[in-house]
Amino acid sequence: MLVLITYDVNTETAEGRRRLRQVAKLCVDYGQRVQNSVFECMLDQAQLKLLQNKLLKTIDEEHDSLRFYNLGNNYSSRIEQFGCKQSYDPQGVLMV
Repeated sequence: MLVLITYDVNTETAEGRRRLRQVAKLCVDYGQRVQNSVFECMLDQAQLKLLQNKLLKTIDEEHDSLRFYNLGNNYSSRIEQFGCKQSYDPQGVLMV
């Protein structure tokens, strides 16, 4: 299923900037950055729960926010792309 993950980490302190880097690094391990602080991730239910737990251990819930939008398996009709950044196929071939 396609899951959209968004986050807002308070970066007023050095600790906040460290949390921001950690959150981004975790999300990169599971998906594709589509905008600053926005990732599209193809996950099964177990991967989703694992990533949620890792992210919740990383953020400070008093100062940061984290959102998960489950777009499911029929996500293509739910996404509209406009502007300069090219879209990608989350189930396509990944070149590293």
